[in-house]
Amino acid sequence: MNILFFKLALIIYAISTVGFFIYAYTQKNEAAKGALYTLILGFTFHTLSIILRWFESGHPPITSLFEATSFTSWGVVLAYLVVIRKIKQAKILGAMVTPIATLLMLYSSLCPKEILPLPPVLKSLWLPIHAAISIISYGFFILAAASGVLYLIQERQIKKKKLGGWFKRLPSLDTLDRVNELSLKIGFPLLTIGIITGAAWAEKAWGDYWSWDPKETWSLIMWLIYAALIHERLVVGWRGRKSAWLSIIGFGAWLISFFVINLYISGHHSYVR
Repeated sequence: MNILFFKLALIIYAISTVGFFIYAYTQKNEAAKGALYTLILGFTFHTLSIILRWFESGHPPITSLFEATSFTSWGVVLAYLVVIRKIKQAKILGAMVTPIATLLMLYSSLCPKEILPLPPVLKSLWLPIHAAISIISYGFFILAAASGVLYLIQERQIKKKKLGGWFKRLPSLDTLDRVNELSLKIGFPLLTIGIITGAAWAEKAWGDYWSWDPKETWSLIMWLIYAALIHERLVVGWRGRKSAWLSIIGFGAWLISFFVINLYISGHHSYVR
């Protein structure tokens, strides 16, 4: 049953993507509302899929590549819905968020979906705390990167004085920067908690808080990138272009961590397959 709701969510995310593209082209509020309500419907089905798989497997559904990728897609949509409640002018970001969520779901749909017995080391209360919080942080970092990309596009158009076309469709530079900042302010503490709880879990499971496992190392690299960005924003006063670029670099580090380290480099986290 969880797969049925997963497929429904995938289809509805794809429909929402079309809706947001129509909104981006027409700028009609009706199109924005339709796309947003469709996205919320897909998110509801996606949530049901995750809950049902949890009940069917008896453990949090974040221990395989299928589950982790699906959960990341869910986290991206969650991040978007949280941020636009605070910054309503950023609804157009749905035209970037929904394709990302849909592509993650498509990738997830190609992965093995069997529910396998949980390895002994994963039978811990730390699993839902550490893994879920870490993955949700990824959703906010992906949103920060998406807003960064749009910021650079918008800034380039302004500098070239191309004030027609997409300029009218994109949010203002200030709005995009606010999205970037809010996403980082939520995502960074979540990543920090994820790393701390992961270290506590590692001590219980392997007798050592930190073993320089490849996944741990890349998580630390990600943390350092975002820590530097948060520091520069809050202390130095970075805004706009620099923050956008560093958010994109952080996203690149996440891509390596999630799709390279997890799949091709053996370590304590190699179970995510």
